[in-house]
Amino acid sequence: MATSVVLAGAEPDFYHTVTKRKGILSWILTTDHKRIGILYLGTILVFFHAAVVLGFLMRLEMLKPEGALVEPQTYNTFFTLHGIIMIFLFVIPIVPAVFGNFFLPLMIGAKDVFFPRLNLFSWWLFIAGGILALTSVFLPGGAADTGWTFYVPYSIRTTTNVIPALLAAFILGFSSILTGLNFITTIHRMRAPGMTWFKMPLFVWASYATSWIQVLATPIIGITLLLVIIERLFGVGIFDPTLGGDPVLFQHMFWMYSHPAVYIIILPAMGVVSEIIPVFARRTIFGYNFIAYSSLAIAFFGSLVWAHHMFTVGMSDTGMFVFSLLTFLVSIPSAIKIFNWVATLYKGSIDLDVPLLFVLSFIVQFSIGGFTGLMLGALSVNIHVTDTYFVVGHFHYVMFGGTGFGFFAALHYWYPKMFGRMYNKGAAKIAWLLSTIGFNILYIPFLILGYAGMPRRYYHYLPQFQTLHVVATVGSWILVLGLGIMFVNLFLALRNGAKTSANPWGGETLEWTTPSPPPLENFDEIPVVTKGPYDYSKYEKAAQEVA
Repeated sequence: MATSVVLAGAEPDFYHTVTKRKGILSWILTTDHKRIGILYLGTILVFFHAAVVLGFLMRLEMLKPEGALVEPQTYNTFFTLHGIIMIFLFVIPIVPAVFGNFFLPLMIGAKDVFFPRLNLFSWWLFIAGGILALTSVFLPGGAADTGWTFYVPYSIRTTTNVIPALLAAFILGFSSILTGLNFITTIHRMRAPGMTWFKMPLFVWASYATSWIQVLATPIIGITLLLVIIERLFGVGIFDPTLGGDPVLFQHMFWMYSHPAVYIIILPAMGVVSEIIPVFARRTIFGYNFIAYSSLAIAFFGSLVWAHHMFTVGMSDTGMFVFSLLTFLVSIPSAIKIFNWVATLYKGSIDLDVPLLFVLSFIVQFSIGGFTGLMLGALSVNIHVTDTYFVVGHFHYVMFGGTGFGFFAALHYWYPKMFGRMYNKGAAKIAWLLSTIGFNILYIPFLILGYAGMPRRYYHYLPQFQTLHVVATVGSWILVLGLGIMFVNLFLALRNGAKTSANPWGGETLEWTTPSPPPLENFDEIPVVTKGPYDYSKYEKAAQEVA
């Protein structure tokens, strides 16, 4: 892809470079984009495991119709904290903050992001928001019990610690905005010579589209959360219907951010898939331009469909028709991506290694999430399944079955580059199999339960739903087992994994031209890009000769 790249094999990697500060200070005060990516990875995984424990306890509670493990208020707290942590502290930041920080500068031939200190500040804001969210559990009044959506008027009237949770989400939003600004500026100003827009890797395109959503949509949720705090403190009647406020206004403002946030979550994972498939199919990506433009189209159309979450609030028939139509339109660029990924695999020299296995799970599970989303976009079906387990199942298929497995694929793909060691591939494949099986056993019953009328967020349920709840809970055990094997395997590889080469997968993008792990400033010389990022023509010609 590039010329003038010199592997800095003699240089120490960024972990061992001598800096002014020593020990932990060399990490928490660093401005190196790679160290900041590692900081995000470590802290986000801590939050993720806390949320997994909460979800596991919730499934145990649902084994019996009458419940047995916790009290109703505790259950409300569990699903609120589970949602807040998973949304704001895991799926929104995990791919952009970790892999965007670590690899975006490497992939465009830059030595760092454009604003290194602002990058560190965004991590500190993330930590502050996460700590505030968790400490709210231990303050007088107990943890918030409103659900992660903070719907009014309940979030105004509950006596639990809603304000700390709202402030935490507000601070996390600022972290997201700063990261988005940094990435946009970096992509515009720091691309290597010769790297035109259509020579950028598709992960960079996805990060670019995501960053615009972060910058433009996140202020809306910040304002909304501040208004709820003002409402609680001063009773000014913005959302409270008893004071002349309008709770539907809150829903409009909340979903104006939170539906675009779905694309903040999924677009970077789609970028990961677009990187992995050509490497393990040994084929040039099919329809590069369409995939790049579809990322921008998803970002644009995804910002116009927020009210499909609100078909039951009493909006006009015209409004419902328009938002239903837009919901179907936004599926088109997503379908373009899936078609192009499958077309790239077609007649490729496919290597079913660990990253590709997670990508295949992503494609299947995200497709299920997309199809069930279209069902929710259809007005008649939406009225039937609103606020049921069907919505929960759809949401998890997109968020965890999509973004979660996209993260796992990225972690196994870029792990050798990040840490210079290779994990045990046999254990990783077992983890993939258990995680995929467990995930689907857990969430397919949710779709059936919801269509049969099981409401979401209920502490007790009718006995007729127990069998499917038991099946789902068993699925959660298999999923947790798979996740446990995965992370233990990756942790052990940090010390015991075999040392790896600069390019163990045979990738063609710029990050694979540096040592593993990369040195402090990535490149001895800024590379000069001479061709596109996915040139696997030599493999394609060889395959044609064999055929």
